[in-house]
Amino acid sequence: MAAPILPLAMTMGDPAGVGPIIAWKTWEHARQTGGRPFYVIAPPAVMAAAANAGPLETIPDTGHALTTFHHALPVLPIGGPVPTPGKPDPASAASVIESIRLAVEHTRAGKAAAVVTNPIAKALLYRAGFKHPGHTEYLAELSADGGETPRPVMMLVGGGLRVALVTIHRPLASVVDSLTIMDITEIGGIVGSALMRDFGIAKPRIGLCGVNPHAGEDGEIGREEIEIINPAAALLRSAGLDISDARPGDTIFHEMLGGRFDAILAMYHDQGLIPVKTLDMWGGVNVTLGLPFIRTSPDHGVAYDAAASGIARPDSLIAALKLADAMAIARASAS
Repeated sequence: MAAPILPLAMTMGDPAGVGPIIAWKTWEHARQTGGRPFYVIAPPAVMAAAANAGPLETIPDTGHALTTFHHALPVLPIGGPVPTPGKPDPASAASVIESIRLAVEHTRAGKAAAVVTNPIAKALLYRAGFKHPGHTEYLAELSADGGETPRPVMMLVGGGLRVALVTIHRPLASVVDSLTIMDITEIGGIVGSALMRDFGIAKPRIGLCGVNPHAGEDGEIGREEIEIINPAAALLRSAGLDISDARPGDTIFHEMLGGRFDAILAMYHDQGLIPVKTLDMWGGVNVTLGLPFIRTSPDHGVAYDAAASGIARPDSLIAALKLADAMAIARASAS
């Protein structure tokens, strides 16, 4: 007998940002197109106060999301203030964090199929005593269960590309010194496993970016490819993963669009994000690999100006929900 369809758990994000607005627009889109139902974990008053709010129904548990979704936005209620759109309120921090915690709890307990997070403002959470470097690190800690914290890997999906990152929010001047064979090998393994389990690709092909122009040109423009990146690739191939040696960053994305690779492993933030955002500025999705649950998110920030105006595009959140649905189906098929 087929497993029952589970809803997706959506966090509210920063209630003064665009999260509540785009959640409503995404609900309308999913309701009209037959997308997988979801529920939002938020103070009901926050969702009711959002621009273009529609019919809302508070639900006592996640199971009611499926029966509610087609006539009202299901909201699993938590407490918290209702800030003015565009004007962040540090008093919202506790409810922002609780929304994330509950979404993970529900998903790990088998009550939801995946976590879809709306954007948060880390600076606001820091002022309230949040001790994690960011959203992703908090998600990883929630996965630890008192044991080893998993290593999260950031992947951007959009414009026909899947691009994972070896380093993320690191100053460019420090990127080269931070690269290690161990890190590239570990991250490459996580990406390969996720492509099989969550994207349904039986034999994934990964393209590995160099860090220097022309991938170092045989050591003439840098030796990191020879001494770090290619040795990591060799280790991954010895473990059975189909991964290239370092390829020039100015051609590898074209190679993927031509069908050569299923994903690319970029060495630093802008190397990977510029191609994705150039090809799909509005519809890119941030996926966190390496966690025991599926997590997707829009590839944009809280956009306080857009929240203040009441006008925000939901494209990236819609794409994040669709990808979470597809990943949940692939993971269920692989189990």
